[in-house]
Amino acid sequence: MVNFRAFDLNLLRVLDGMLATRNTTRVGEAIGLSQPAVSSALRRLRDSLGDPLFVREGNALVPTDFALSLQEPVRSALASLETAFSGGGAFDPARLTRSFVIGASDYFQETLMPQLVAKVSAISPNVRLKMLPAGIEEFPAMLTGGQFDMVLSIGVETPDWIRKERVFRASNVVTARRGHPLLGGLKWGDRLPMDLFCGLPHVIFSASADFAHFEDAELARMGRTRHVQVTVAGYHGVGRVAAQTDLLGVLPTRFALSVADHLGLDVFRLPFDEPLVEMFLYWRERDTGSRDQRWLREQVLGQLAPV
Repeated sequence: MVNFRAFDLNLLRVLDGMLATRNTTRVGEAIGLSQPAVSSALRRLRDSLGDPLFVREGNALVPTDFALSLQEPVRSALASLETAFSGGGAFDPARLTRSFVIGASDYFQETLMPQLVAKVSAISPNVRLKMLPAGIEEFPAMLTGGQFDMVLSIGVETPDWIRKERVFRASNVVTARRGHPLLGGLKWGDRLPMDLFCGLPHVIFSASADFAHFEDAELARMGRTRHVQVTVAGYHGVGRVAAQTDLLGVLPTRFALSVADHLGLDVFRLPFDEPLVEMFLYWRERDTGSRDQRWLREQVLGQLAPV
C-alpha cells in the first residue's frame, strides 16, 4: 500500500514521461532533469509502488502491465493539476518552456512548419517543436499513448477520448515538369484533358502496397483507368519524380503551389471534379483544458486557415 502522505508527486511527471517515451534522456530533456536524476526517480517509484515498472528488453525499456494501467490515470491527474494551478493567473506563452510533438505527413512539413516555427519562435523562444510521421492506421493509438501531442491527418475513426477539429478541405492538382514534351499546348491552371491524364504514366503518394489513390476511385466510376508507374512514401518524392521525368504527379493544391517554383513544375487542374479531402487536427480529450496545448492548437489552426 502506497503512503500518499509521504509520496513525492514530482515522481508522477517522471512516470508520465517514461510511459510516453520509454527513454530516460528524452524525459529529462522534457522536464528539466538530468538522465541520472530521472533514473534515480525511477528507482524511488519502483520502491514506492512495489513494481519494476519498466524492464529492459534489448535496448528498449518496456513497461509492465501495472505501469501501463497507470498511464491514463496519471496523465489525467497531471492534466487536472495543470488546469487547476494555471487557472489563477494569466497564461504567458513567452514564459512557456516545453517540447511538443506533432504527428503529420510531409505535406505539413512544407505547408505548416516554416510558418509555425517562425510564429512560435517569436512568441515562445523556449518552446521546441518536433514533427514525426503519423500513419493513418497507427496514429490514434500513438496519440493515446502519448507519442504525439496532436496529429494532423485526413478523417479517420478514433476512440471517444480523442477530440478533433476540421482544419480545411483539401483539393488536388496535376503536376508535370516544365517543358514536358506532350503538354506544350497547355497553360498553367488549364484542365488537363482526360486522355492525356489516363495515357501518361503517373507517380503517386502511397503508404500501402496499392498502386492507387483517391483519383483511381473517381476514374473507376467513369469507366477509365490510369497507369501508376511509381509510388513513393511522401509528397516531396512525388514532386521530385514528376519534376525530373515525364511522369505526371497528383499533389494537394497547397503543397503543389508551395513547391512548384523551386522544383520546376507546371500545375494543371484534374480532368474531373474530385471530392474535397477533409483535414483534421486531433488531440486527446484530457488535453482539451491544458492551456499549453490549447495555445499551440490555436497557432496551428491559425497557420492552416483555408486559402
